[in-house]
Amino acid sequence: MRKPVSMRLKSVRSPLAAVMGASLLMACAASSTASHDSRQLATNARFQNSVAAIGAPISDAELNAWNIDIAPDGRGLPPGSGDVAMGGRIFAEKCAACHGAKGEGLIGDQLIGGRGTLASANPKRTVGSYWPYATTLFDYIRRAMPYNAPQSLSADEVYAVSAWILNRNGIVPDDTRLDAHSLAAIRMPNRDGFVPDPRPGRL
Repeated sequence: MRKPVSMRLKSVRSPLAAVMGASLLMACAASSTASHDSRQLATNARFQNSVAAIGAPISDAELNAWNIDIAPDGRGLPPGSGDVAMGGRIFAEKCAACHGAKGEGLIGDQLIGGRGTLASANPKRTVGSYWPYATTLFDYIRRAMPYNAPQSLSADEVYAVSAWILNRNGIVPDDTRLDAHSLAAIRMPNRDGFVPDPRPGRL
């Protein structure tokens, strides 16, 4: 028996309507995604422009004035040199008021002595007893000392003060003159008292 024409038309229109509806939904979704992507690109562009407007370009000379860190192996040490005698005079003039005439410590840290105390009930962590690298001494003095005038010492003066402090700790002899090569070659008494820190990355 044949179906009426009206029933045959309904059976054709139902799948067609479903396909057309699905197509319309997909088109709307694609349009919405494209609109969102466009808005996101515009937002990113505005953000980049606002960041670019902050500050001003920096020259190599300006950057080098801040790029003064010294690596443990001596990378970054500047040209120049200084000896123990010169360092003693500078220390007396610019450092003793805080650290004491003999580096024993006043309002500033004790710098001299303390060898053999780290495992005791009263450890004294000084340059001579605790610090693992002599290059760190140069880095810290140049960067932060004297307290009232940081970065005011010349490279020669920093080498000299470093030589004096190391001499008073019994690490270098009285006639020592330090430069980039000789300072980096010094092996500090507590060099093996530290272990590598693998962080970040793993524990």
